[in-house]
Amino acid sequence: MPETLIKICGLTTPEGVDAAVDAGATHIGLVHYEPSPRHVSVADAAKLRARAPEGVKVVLLTVNLQVKETALALEEIQPDVLQLHGAETAEWLGLLKDKTILEIWKAIGVKDRASLERAERFKGAAHRLIYDAAAGALPGGNGLLLDWRLLMNYHHVMPWGLAGGLNPENVGDAIRYTGAELVDASSGLESEPGVKDPAKIKAFCKAALAARASA
Repeated sequence: MPETLIKICGLTTPEGVDAAVDAGATHIGLVHYEPSPRHVSVADAAKLRARAPEGVKVVLLTVNLQVKETALALEEIQPDVLQLHGAETAEWLGLLKDKTILEIWKAIGVKDRASLERAERFKGAAHRLIYDAAAGALPGGNGLLLDWRLLMNYHHVMPWGLAGGLNPENVGDAIRYTGAELVDASSGLESEPGVKDPAKIKAFCKAALAARASA
């Protein structure tokens, strides 16, 4: 059985990074998008990135960031993964994939089976798709639950991960129903918007690892 990949997204403090690492997260996510309550500046993201130990990958999440700003952020933060959460094209992702050593992830809002089929255009342009609930007030991090039935028995053409309303109580069922190889949580691990709860992070990671072990 492959390793369960666990991404704790929207971290904004050193304490949050430490909690995610201690709980067993394989990836930590930093959001550089000003409308989000989880936004961190490039300078702060670089400091949080430096806190992540070797073996834990750092994901920088951006939304429709311009080319120059993207280049500056990547140079300063030095993430392992760039996750694009806006209307970025497959051509732009393919260029990033070809010209950098980064893993390139593309988040997709899924509202029906056709959404999954349209996402296949990113095959070859991205290393992984992140299936999220269809966009609400923000492109992601709304706490909206993705309908897992859409993913059951779907033939995926590339690596993928599951986001959208995941929390310690439902992540086990999400893995068992969909076979997700990566789970990604943010708002479901907070005591209030933008404030991570270390106990929820620990419970989430524990539940995800247990579900994979029993699958």
